[in-house]
Amino acid sequence: MRSGHRLGRRFGWLWGAYGTSALGTWLAFGAFPLIAIQVLHAGPAEVAALSSVGALAGAAVAVPLGPWVEFRRKRPVLIGMDLVRFTALLTIPAAFALGVLSFVQLLLVSVVLAAADITFRAASGAYLKTLLPAEHLLVANARFESTAWTTTIIGPPLGGAAIGLLGPVATVLADAVSYLLSALGIRVAGGQEPRPERPKAARLRARDLLDGWRHILADATLRPLFFNTVLFNGLLMATDALLAVLMLGQLGFTPWQYGLAFAAPALGGLFGARLARPLVTRFGQHRVLVVAGTLRAIWPVGLVLLGPGTGGLLLVMGVELGLIFCCGVFNPVHATFRLERTAPDRITRTLSAWTVTTRASTALLTAVWGVLGGLLGPRTAIGLAGVLLLTTPLLLPRRAPAPLTEAAPNHA
Repeated sequence: MRSGHRLGRRFGWLWGAYGTSALGTWLAFGAFPLIAIQVLHAGPAEVAALSSVGALAGAAVAVPLGPWVEFRRKRPVLIGMDLVRFTALLTIPAAFALGVLSFVQLLLVSVVLAAADITFRAASGAYLKTLLPAEHLLVANARFESTAWTTTIIGPPLGGAAIGLLGPVATVLADAVSYLLSALGIRVAGGQEPRPERPKAARLRARDLLDGWRHILADATLRPLFFNTVLFNGLLMATDALLAVLMLGQLGFTPWQYGLAFAAPALGGLFGARLARPLVTRFGQHRVLVVAGTLRAIWPVGLVLLGPGTGGLLLVMGVELGLIFCCGVFNPVHATFRLERTAPDRITRTLSAWTVTTRASTALLTAVWGVLGGLLGPRTAIGLAGVLLLTTPLLLPRRAPAPLTEAAPNHA
């Protein structure tokens, strides 16, 4: 934690809390689809619905929360969202132990988790900007990205082993505890956080719900980046449930092999995140965004060749390695760019709008690909998504942005 200490004690606690909850999330990687498939005997359409309907409803619930959170202290919101996720996840092992676990409960919990996650992400971006000066944001985001991929390396193999020994519900319990520990870490961080000033209108207005989208669409460089990331993430995530069905069902991979296929390539994300700052220093922020954003789109189409056995496992790992390395470079640069282009009094609404749109689009695309998977088969549907992903670089911003002082004159 020495490198984190240079960014301050409060950032260190925030970083530690993030790492703890991220590890819990990856320990439970694929737990909901596995519970649906193995415990509740759900089919491909139901598994896809679990991801799509839950995310879509959660995004709808989160829409009014962005403006509500904007004018509140962010640290209590972060703690509250962690406790909400802890409580929601805890109901799964409790219901399983009592023999009353149902698909409807999985769906309801996924809605709560989606809404809490969107709200947490929006509040954490605003909180980070109050903790650090602008010149340190890329360093901080790169550390978050490195931590995300480190936990991806560790979590799925351990989670897969735990699932093999104890079943998928055990990893859900571990994920719940991780959110409790995250809440405690953020609580211990302490520090004084000024209360954001309220606008003259005390009540939430309908126009406030759209303010984040207005800011994104009015910025000539945020706008294309927004459409690019929404479409890319939506198409990529839409195939997750189908890939789980293909690997764990038709091709006969075991849970630990499924976890390994996504854990080992995460080393690429770790290296990519470490390279983000040096690459930006040498080539500039805009060029790194465009090149990394383009290169990440070429890999997923290779999954159409997935087969059984060691060869299939190596293919998935190779595709994921290339994809994750490019994402490891792109993600912290992209996250920093958004923060830099957004005034402090608008960050929560902007990040909430961005995440809500991404989650809603992902949910809709996941539902569509669930239907396509049922009609065409998982492999063909995955290949179709890969071909469409090849078009996403066309949406990347073609010009470097205007000076930041012109875009965000309200910086505190």
